[in-house]
Amino acid sequence: MSQAQEAIPAPEDAALAIVARDVNVFYGVKQALFDVDLDIVQNEVTALIGPSGCGKSTFLRCINRMNDVIEGCRVEGSIELDGQDIYHRDVDVVQLRARIGMVFQKPNPFPKSIFDNVAYGPKIHGIARNKTELQDLVEDSLKRAGLWNEVADRLAEPGTGLSGGQQQRLCIARAIAVRPELILMDEPCSALDPIATARIEELIDDLRQNYTIVIVTHSMQQAARVSQKTAFFHLGNLVEYGTTDAIFTSPTDKRTEDYITGRFG
Repeated sequence: MSQAQEAIPAPEDAALAIVARDVNVFYGVKQALFDVDLDIVQNEVTALIGPSGCGKSTFLRCINRMNDVIEGCRVEGSIELDGQDIYHRDVDVVQLRARIGMVFQKPNPFPKSIFDNVAYGPKIHGIARNKTELQDLVEDSLKRAGLWNEVADRLAEPGTGLSGGQQQRLCIARAIAVRPELILMDEPCSALDPIATARIEELIDDLRQNYTIVIVTHSMQQAARVSQKTAFFHLGNLVEYGTTDAIFTSPTDKRTEDYITGRFG
């Protein structure tokens, strides 16, 4: 039986990017998520917080069906992206993932040039019709990721030669180059120094003008800085969800309060 409280619904006039209902996830016989209901609003940053092993990354991976590649993983319930159930048998998972960008914990540029890192997705998905369009798309993506001024004169150099923070912004440019509707970020700053982290946080705030962003973070300070909504997970349950200000200043569940104030975690 789930211990989670019913999630606070989004305002009626809010445009929803993701509507998740009764999401249960199993790894073999072990259940990792219990009856998760969550509405994610378009053009907002939603932070998923909670202690290690609480289910927040598992839920994030449900949104782009990355759990499909984990042997023995089973997902129940429904997750709708713009009104379409992404687990429906007719959904093309490759096309789905083109609509949902993903940025991982550690920067993972391809062993290719900076240009080819960003151009790879548009080439695969046929987004750019010719070389000029591809060049424009790469430049635009690097500009949106706040990296263009640092790499414009060395696009032929390997992406792996950049600093850690630059590599993560390159991965963000790569993610947005396929023109996704949604960007998922799994601890995107955990491997970065404070200066690089601040750059990524500024970038997240800029990107939400054009994208819906869901970020998993262990840093409550980061969640408070970058997100408009926060969801607190504990032991596979969505305990509490609401505006970030409300979650951090007046949580309604004692487990949320205890986690935020450092009593456990």
